[in-house]
Amino acid sequence: MAVAMASGSTSLGLCTNLRAFEKQPCSKGGLSKGFFRFYPVRRLCISPSKRLLSSVTTIILKASAATAVEDGSYQDTDSIPTPKVIIDQDSDPDATVVEITFGDRLGALLDTMNALKNLGLNVVKANVFLDSSGKHNKFAITKANTGRKIDDPELLEAIRLTIINNLLEYHPESSAQLAMGAAFGVVPPNQQVDVDIATHINVYDDGPDRSLLYVETADRPGLLVDLVTNITDINITVQSGEFDTEGLLAKAKFHVSYRDKAIIKPLQQVLANSLRYFLRRPTTEEASF
Repeated sequence: MAVAMASGSTSLGLCTNLRAFEKQPCSKGGLSKGFFRFYPVRRLCISPSKRLLSSVTTIILKASAATAVEDGSYQDTDSIPTPKVIIDQDSDPDATVVEITFGDRLGALLDTMNALKNLGLNVVKANVFLDSSGKHNKFAITKANTGRKIDDPELLEAIRLTIINNLLEYHPESSAQLAMGAAFGVVPPNQQVDVDIATHINVYDDGPDRSLLYVETADRPGLLVDLVTNITDINITVQSGEFDTEGLLAKAKFHVSYRDKAIIKPLQQVLANSLRYFLRRPTTEEASF
């Protein structure tokens, strides 16, 4: 599924009240470099108590109703598939591709496409295919005002949260498999993810001009933006990548470089240590200082 987001001048505020994430830290500062070599953007910070960004469009995550249906019906079964949302910046040079999978339970996702259009996006291509893991809905999306792919991590995160919000609303049984289901789903997740155990970070050589960064950790709102911020804070450029939400986990693959060259081993270690510290650090209320 490809999704294009509104232009850099459009701000998207995410108004949330996630009790389950009250202790999650909000990073400060701005992106030193734009996502995928684009211009700097303001930081996205999800706060449980207030709206942090003024916005033209506000995404309000809300509790799901068990009767809500999007092109289908809600069926409570013993075997609930793992929902997956993939945001892919690599496979299409002209559009952002978004893919949604939830077993064979998804319909045409017309409401989801309308919600994305409300963010200032055009769905330029859509297709569906089946395999052993279920039904895959893919969209190629561009910015409505420029026709270009998404370049703003805040907007990419807004797309991700919009899709997850629609999953919770129209497929409430997915709440047991999603991190945000703890606060807004009809059934909270059956298990809690230990961040220390779930977090894995690796950096690989990927040719002379770039390296491949792989991050896997517990999912939470704002994670995509926080990762990009921490990477660019140490002057590493994110060229392209893919961000997957897979149940309670988030998995990111970023092509990164330093001064248009692959990252040398010592800097790879700095990058991995920086992200590992950020993702695993204990949460502390600022008011306690």
